Amino acid sequence: MMSAEDVLAVLALARAAEARVWLGGGWGVDALAGEQTRPHRDVDLCHRSRDEPRLLAALAGAGYVQTLDARPVRFVLSGPAGREIDLHPLEFAADGSALQSSFDPASPFCYPADCFTSGTVAGTAVPCVSAAQQVYFHRGYEPADRDRHDMRLLRERFGVVTPY
Repeated sequence: MMSAEDVLAVLALARAAEARVWLGGGWGVDALAGEQTRPHRDVDLCHRSRDEPRLLAALAGAGYVQTLDARPVRFVLSGPAGREIDLHPLEFAADGSALQSSFDPASPFCYPADCFTSGTVAGTAVPCVSAAQQVYFHRGYEPADRDRHDMRLLRERFGVVTPY
């Protein structure tokens, strides 16, 4: 499981490595909400592709090793005490928008420039993706209970329309 302290430690490693990252997934939703609302088995991080070598070196120094490779879409690092980081490489355009590869090369995931925002984890300001971007990623698949929880939270807190 990934605690708030674990997430802040990972973000501190990224910051020290001068690697830009943003929380996505469940921790991203909780960062937007400003509080932890459920347990998290991992942390999803969107990162600048060009920063990846520095980010991986910093995480390796903290004991993280790659355990899944689904590049260029995503990859997973596992670390001390079973902690997991799900990494999503982004290629940025000059206007601040970004693309992430998908398993369908003709349909990459799009990140508009205004989706990069901030939230809080354990009272600490952290970079994350917006509620609208979270909804975008929760389309087209059968949701788990945690996905339903996250979408309900976004509807209640931000008034966004969600797929379920």
